[in-house]
Amino acid sequence: MDLLEREAVLQDLTGHLRAAVVGPGRLALVRGEAGIGKTSVVNRLAQLADPGIRILAGACDPLAAPRSLGPLMDLAPRLGQAVRGALTGALAGTCRPDEVFDCLLADLSSYPSLLVVEDVHWADEATMDLLRYVARRLPSVPTLVVTTYRDDEIGRTHKVTALLGTLAGYPWVDRHDLTPLSRPAVARLARGHTVDADELYEVSGGNPFIVTEVLTAPTEAIPATVREAVAGRLAGLSAAARRVVDTLAVLGRRVPLPVLSDLLPASEEALDEAVAGGIVRTDGQLSEFRHELTRLAVLDCVPAAHRLRTHRQVLAAKRSRPVTADDLPLLAEHADGAGDPAAVLEYAPAAAAHALASGAHREAAVQYARALRYADLLPLGRRASLLEGHSLACLASSRLDEGIASRRTAVELRRALGDRLREGDDLRWLSCWLWPFGRTVEAGRTGLEAVRVLEGLEPSRELARAYLNLCQLACRGHEEPVVTAACAEKAIALGERLGDTGVVVQARFHAAVADLLGSGSGWEECEQAVSGAMGQVPPEDAGFLAFAMCFFTALRRDTSRMTAAVDRAEAHCLDHDLLPHLLCTRAWGSWGLLNRGLWTQAADAAQRVLSHPGSPPVVRALASTVLGLVRARQGNGQAWPLLERAAGLVDSGCLLDTGLGWEARVEAAWLGGDPERGQAEARSGLDALAERTHPWLSGPLACWIRRTGGTPPQVPAAGPYALELAGDWRGAAAQWDSLGCPYEAALVRLSGDAPALHQALAAFEELGARPVVARTRAVMRAHGVRPVRRGPRRATLANPYGLTIREMDVLKLLDESLTDAEIAARLYITPKTAGHHVGAVMAKLGVHSRQEAARRLHDPKL
Repeated sequence: MDLLEREAVLQDLTGHLRAAVVGPGRLALVRGEAGIGKTSVVNRLAQLADPGIRILAGACDPLAAPRSLGPLMDLAPRLGQAVRGALTGALAGTCRPDEVFDCLLADLSSYPSLLVVEDVHWADEATMDLLRYVARRLPSVPTLVVTTYRDDEIGRTHKVTALLGTLAGYPWVDRHDLTPLSRPAVARLARGHTVDADELYEVSGGNPFIVTEVLTAPTEAIPATVREAVAGRLAGLSAAARRVVDTLAVLGRRVPLPVLSDLLPASEEALDEAVAGGIVRTDGQLSEFRHELTRLAVLDCVPAAHRLRTHRQVLAAKRSRPVTADDLPLLAEHADGAGDPAAVLEYAPAAAAHALASGAHREAAVQYARALRYADLLPLGRRASLLEGHSLACLASSRLDEGIASRRTAVELRRALGDRLREGDDLRWLSCWLWPFGRTVEAGRTGLEAVRVLEGLEPSRELARAYLNLCQLACRGHEEPVVTAACAEKAIALGERLGDTGVVVQARFHAAVADLLGSGSGWEECEQAVSGAMGQVPPEDAGFLAFAMCFFTALRRDTSRMTAAVDRAEAHCLDHDLLPHLLCTRAWGSWGLLNRGLWTQAADAAQRVLSHPGSPPVVRALASTVLGLVRARQGNGQAWPLLERAAGLVDSGCLLDTGLGWEARVEAAWLGGDPERGQAEARSGLDALAERTHPWLSGPLACWIRRTGGTPPQVPAAGPYALELAGDWRGAAAQWDSLGCPYEAALVRLSGDAPALHQALAAFEELGARPVVARTRAVMRAHGVRPVRRGPRRATLANPYGLTIREMDVLKLLDESLTDAEIAARLYITPKTAGHHVGAVMAKLGVHSRQEAARRLHDPKL
């Protein structure tokens, strides 16, 4: 596990150590809550210490009767005979403690040392006296003393508080606070795990121990280790303090102290005990659990009768006062806990609607689901409304399976009620979200049914949006431009008649996209539509257009436009909490990185998308394809399982719609030395395209048939593909260069003359495309072209360490103390190759250990 966001503390501690061993000595206090990483920091400090420094480490234990001088007993084997003898005498009662202290001080004076005393909050009095004694005399010894303690477990009367008061006046004492991990750091640790990084951050509060345990056991609601750690803390509380903690767990993570006092009068002392135990903390007039997962672990153990009684008391108290919008979520939760269906149906839908209006989609989904548990008590119309709200909230929070299921049920209820308008609108919503769910055929059929139902009624906004949905499906499905244009015209006409600006803006965008994908014109119109949508339509609609632009620029391999489109879409989605749109944007972004030749970044981006449990099937298919292509191009194997997984996530039409599916399969076969399979895959893709005209989809498949030795059929092709099929490899390569696609440009140059082959070989080597490097050399040999041995590349010459780009990647990962296997996983190479890179880095830097190499990253002069 990476040691994140501790660089500044480690840098300070290593500086203290270097200064202390040449004198004067220093004392460093490292403090933070349980699980914050104190032990990890001091262990890493010991790893970074110079070989000539003696490491002495001891710890205090949470014993009912702490060991006398326990830490000193731990490290005694590494001390001199005089200290060991004095310690034995002190334990036997034949030697005074101060004689032990003198012997230890003399021993420390004789050798540069790092002395670590962990968990001082559990220390006995003799150890506390030892620290006072040594701390006062540290300037005379070449030693850094590092002590760790939990600052969440010491109160005003704790012995550590008294020790800190003694040390306050010593200028050679330094204090270091370890704070919880940030949201980005938690997301980095969660990379490669199928967990929602945002939810993990919320429940863990950034505590590294909790984060690690959740990632180790992602299927457990509360990991056993967390449950046991919380139980251990609770076991030390009095009955009164335990009652306070139980009540707070039922009330929620943050509880106003007056509310607690109303339920448990005279609870101040018990609350102070709970705070001293590190379970909860107070902040002004609020009491809160340090981590939501801690609260849930406590709540899991609260007797059912106590939970029920507390919920009923709080519900009654809150209902006796005026209710505000901010009260609704808690009222719904307490109504549910109190087993009061009427109150749940009163407050949960209102809380959900308020959350939805505020953009809190996950909270809205939770509240709608809470209300739906009691929906059998409601008339069909209200039940259908709850299902529609639940579907909308689930879709907005990227829980497509739940959202689609609720929308299907809503369609049935509206049909049973004879409510044709809402039935048609529900069908349109269902169609809209079946596409990202990977069901393009059903999406099209459902979209047509929505239009059929709504066309039988008076013209309506619902019908205008149903036309718009057909327009979107036609455009994403690469239908004939005339089909998209016809749908767009209907949507525009009805939208203008009804004054629905959102429909008009989006329909005009898709009409422009139809021109763009067909003739190549329409960029300005598309950009104007997206820019206009940002201020005129709801954020969800604007977000759809923004990430759709990423899709269409990706299809045309226009890397500069795509980079700008991804940046804009990601910013918009983050600002408005549009999770499914954001995940789609990031998947297209990984494709853009692939096209730009940034394969490691592309693989990382794709892996992050795959790790998110909310990624829709289409998004997962695209990310799996990108990751599979990176592995195939780098010759790492394991590409086909990813490509087959992508094909299994969506129907064949959707695999084609994304634009990368069939082409990736052809290329993977070619790279694997199986041109026959490559041609078969390409022809299968062209067969699927038989009723569509899309030159940016059919063109590459025809080119791959040509590259694999076959005769390409006459199909529409655009841009560099058309030039390649016409035999103009120079023109095709130049266009790929202008589009910013170095790999594709190099592929085209394989058909060229000797200089072109040399240029292709250099590009493939720079990219790390080992299979194509070997193929290029074979082509050069067949044509009598001798490869030229090149000196260091420009990037290597410009590097202050003399390292290649890949070797710099390895050096940065060495700085994270990763093993060869972990480096291999991060860079998508084999462990053996990672080991070769590590050896090359150490040789170029002239160092003898991985730790020395990592230190050179921060200071080249070392």
